[in-house]
Amino acid sequence: MRAELQPMPATRDASWRYHIRRSDHFEFSWGFHEEVELVLILEGTGRRLVGDSSELYGPGDLTLIGAELPHTYVSSPGEDRNAAVIVQFSVPKAPARSPADFAPDCLGGGLWGCAEFTGIADLVRAARRGLRFDRPPEAVVERLPELGGEPPAWRTLALLGILQTLAEDGGGRPLASASYAPDLGETTRLRIDAVCSYVQSAYSRAVTLDDVAGLAHLSPPAFSRFFSRTMGRTFTEYLNDVRIDAACRLLVETDLPVTAVAARCGYRNLSYFNRRFLRRKGTQPHRFRRQYRPT
Repeated sequence: MRAELQPMPATRDASWRYHIRRSDHFEFSWGFHEEVELVLILEGTGRRLVGDSSELYGPGDLTLIGAELPHTYVSSPGEDRNAAVIVQFSVPKAPARSPADFAPDCLGGGLWGCAEFTGIADLVRAARRGLRFDRPPEAVVERLPELGGEPPAWRTLALLGILQTLAEDGGGRPLASASYAPDLGETTRLRIDAVCSYVQSAYSRAVTLDDVAGLAHLSPPAFSRFFSRTMGRTFTEYLNDVRIDAACRLLVETDLPVTAVAARCGYRNLSYFNRRFLRRKGTQPHRFRRQYRPT
């Protein structure tokens, strides 16, 4: 998949970047950067796409995303409180060290070459496919939001402690498939952004293959091949992911009848909605609602 290079803004007091991103909505923006990225979701729900992986996320979701691995986070429709801790740091691509690498040289061999940090080095290598920590250590989840208040040196030491904890925990699950090979360019990124942004705003209406193929300036058959190759799923599967995500939110947060939920999420046929929902969630819509709203 082609994606946009997103350079890391320079900082004055540290060789790596820490910030808390808060927004009414996390928009679809398919991109990558040359730094490794650690992301902890504080507020909001949505869908996380990393390489050819597509999963739901919520508060407490913790991922480590390798350098030059395309990804994006898209908040759920109607979600108006979103926040994430984002840490970005550089690692050397070759034995030669650069002053821009995260942390200073260690005995002339570079931080990642030190024997005491081999666990972190292995963790970063595994993150080339993206890692999701299904049961992140509580100490990490509690510590990450506090790093911004630390002086730069102590903040850096705290980050090393967090990475070491994750390395020792060993709970990272790969996200992108082993065969995934990103295509890091511009034209395809623009096409993917246009199509997926359109879906986020138009999922409640009829969305045709001709519509989205036109946005990508491709014929419908060519678009179908393009989307499957670049996103790791068919366009219909992606559209249904977005619609079912929205339906789950309405089922939990409103008293709308299931028929109304289906209609608001772009399904004009209730039987088709029920089949799609069962396929993705493993249960029927009314049972899903009872599971999250038992009273």
